[in-house]
Amino acid sequence: MEKNLKISAQHKKQYREEGYFILERVIPLKELQFIRDECDELIREQEREMDRLGTDELNLSRRNSRYFVFLAYKNRPELGKFIFGERMAELCRATIGKNTLLFWEQFVAKSKDKRSEFTWHQDSGYVDHPHKPYVNFWIPLDDVTEANGTIYILPFSRAGTREKVEHKPIPGSKDRVGYFGDDPGIPVICPAGSIAVFSSTSFHRSGANTTDQMRRAYSIQFSPEPVLEADGSLKGLAEPFLKDGKRVR
Repeated sequence: MEKNLKISAQHKKQYREEGYFILERVIPLKELQFIRDECDELIREQEREMDRLGTDELNLSRRNSRYFVFLAYKNRPELGKFIFGERMAELCRATIGKNTLLFWEQFVAKSKDKRSEFTWHQDSGYVDHPHKPYVNFWIPLDDVTEANGTIYILPFSRAGTREKVEHKPIPGSKDRVGYFGDDPGIPVICPAGSIAVFSSTSFHRSGANTTDQMRRAYSIQFSPEPVLEADGSLKGLAEPFLKDGKRVR
């Protein structure tokens, strides 16, 4: 049975006022190892697809640099048990409310490569249709440090905004950037199995992995409403999770 996360009033206040909070060591080791194994196999599958296509890049992934694996749970139902468990329900209730949908989930892994850094952005900066802020649960599958390319979060008070801002595309890349100041942000330094919780309008970035070990993370995003593409079509998923605070999955 999943343990209560003990989300405090201070956590909720920090989320409302600064856009984030962090819970350390909340994923049990057995569950964590299962997610790690899934991540590793998905990366191998992606590299096989790169081989088939004769390329070293696939979507946002670059071989031996960084890997993004999107919406894996559709073909791996065991991940669904984790995504739609009581732990995620508690986090949703504490952040975006009692009515939530699964919008997105992805694995991100970084090898030793100075090109594996990711620029300042809001998750909402990649959504071109008006939408309510959603929430990201970022779960490190390895202990994360500045040396291995952890994320940095910019609190609302330091970013100067809690609203979505216009992002600019980076030439030669599918990446976008939305913050151009010199604040380095707050590094998320925590053990594997922790959860960094932050709003889709919270600026965050990640540094390069300078170690010899891969840094893996799992990101699950929930929204209070369907998220749409610029043309009004559905972006990502809109799978019901909570209705009036109760799990419907």
